[in-house]
Amino acid sequence: MKLSRQLPLNALRVFEAVARLENFTRAAEELGMTQTAVSYQIRLLEEHLGDAVFIRKPRALQLTETGVQLLPKVSEAFALLTDAMTIARHSAGETLEIQSPPTFASHWLSRHLGAFQQNAPHLSVRLTRTMGYDDDKAPNDVAIRIGSKPWDGLICHRIMTLGYTPMLHPKLAASIGGISKPADLLKLPWISDTKDVWTGWFVSLGLDVNRIRHVNLNTFGALDLQANAAIAGHGVAMLSPFFFSEELSAGRLIQPFGESIGDGKSYWLVYPQSRRNTPKVRAFRDWIEQTLVRDLADRGLDASHPEAPT
Repeated sequence: MKLSRQLPLNALRVFEAVARLENFTRAAEELGMTQTAVSYQIRLLEEHLGDAVFIRKPRALQLTETGVQLLPKVSEAFALLTDAMTIARHSAGETLEIQSPPTFASHWLSRHLGAFQQNAPHLSVRLTRTMGYDDDKAPNDVAIRIGSKPWDGLICHRIMTLGYTPMLHPKLAASIGGISKPADLLKLPWISDTKDVWTGWFVSLGLDVNRIRHVNLNTFGALDLQANAAIAGHGVAMLSPFFFSEELSAGRLIQPFGESIGDGKSYWLVYPQSRRNTPKVRAFRDWIEQTLVRDLADRGLDASHPEAPT
């Protein structure tokens, strides 16, 4: 049986107002009903219960024993409904805060967030670029982080692992007669710091890493800053084709060789344990995982190592 048939909800709403205000006329004014309609709803309730809920006196209104027993639970039920509606209205206007490394924010996330907001139009999104200095601090909602392993105390989803390869402006390549072999790159200045993980790219190709000369430019590891410096012709940078496909297609950057190398780190979606069942966090988690898988597949890449064909 439907709830509306089991419980005369409208009559109960009228009963609660009359009992609280102790007056049919004031209840009618509060509810926007006529006094006749209020009296009719009370009569329906009494017929449903098989007993009276009010004793009507000339100058007073008194609850019967049945009315006394009914009122506390009815009042509590409508209070719970009011709370539920308040929470729902709050959720409808809430904000999702996303912390992200600069390059992921500018070269992927901001370009796709419109689709997320179409799926969740009730959410406002606040995107904050962060270099990861607060990795020990839990995000308010969600964060994209770069690391070699999950973070303690947070729920962590590995979303992709990138490969990196040398890129430069075509005019810089032309300045030395073009790039035909990896050793030609040693004739040019390097923007990315090749003293650590990138050394493996040179070693794997039999190149002498001692011949690398560096630009005196500290980008604090920000790939978008390194890419901008490379586009300006200041040197060669180790970049991810995943992030800079548009720059490659437009000819602002070239990728001389297909060989790439990982840095031992992955991109992770992280959020506090307390947020794991929050609808807005679940919505973003499902969206970003599905969107990345689809985007990588469209490029023929694998999320575990996007620079390698699937």
